[in-house]
Amino acid sequence: MTTTTDSTSSSILSQYAVSNASKTTSSSSSSSTSSTETMGKDTFLQLLVTQMKNQNPLDPQDNSEFVAQLAQFSSVEGINNLNDTVTTLAGNYTSSQALQASALVGHSVLAQTGSAVVNTTSGITGQFDLASASTDATVKVYDASGNLVKNIDLGSQAAGTVSFSWDGTDNEGTVLSSGTYKFVASATVDGSEVAQTTYLPATVTSVTVGSTTGDMTLKLADGSSVALSKVKTIGS
Repeated sequence: MTTTTDSTSSSILSQYAVSNASKTTSSSSSSSTSSTETMGKDTFLQLLVTQMKNQNPLDPQDNSEFVAQLAQFSSVEGINNLNDTVTTLAGNYTSSQALQASALVGHSVLAQTGSAVVNTTSGITGQFDLASASTDATVKVYDASGNLVKNIDLGSQAAGTVSFSWDGTDNEGTVLSSGTYKFVASATVDGSEVAQTTYLPATVTSVTVGSTTGDMTLKLADGSSVALSKVKTIGS
């Protein structure tokens, strides 16, 4: 490659750097978010064509070097196309997730939550998962004011899913009013009391779609929110 070729290529790179620096400076002075421009396939192709136009006819560019540069250009273009494809797929995935999640509105789900709206005339059934066998498992029910209204003694339990039910009455057997109640489960494992994560039935009232391809968020009837991945089962 001749000195002329190197000089011309360096000139193009310098012009690109100055243009990019100008855009970056202008962008940083703005209150809006800035984006950094990177060298793309068009700049790469311009450099390649410039090299070919300014090569020494008495000492032309080696064929193997020319093929290698074409391969590099092909790789750059392929990566750009792959990025576009992945972006499109990510957008389609988010839309598909949102459509599936929106179908849950109005339906009952068994979700990872500590509170639920309870119709005390029909009661409620929940679950928690034991990693190890327990000699004593209990569920405590609190009203909206934080008062303990019910102790549910489940006794010893084997490892696995443990179901519990509350009939809507307090410790004296009086039926309480319907409303939001909190459930706290615990189990004694190897002599130590271990808190358990409860799964309670709730009605989905709305779905929130994140700005990125993340999890959908479900808003439940009690006003709490839970990620779609925290839903254990879906009812009618």
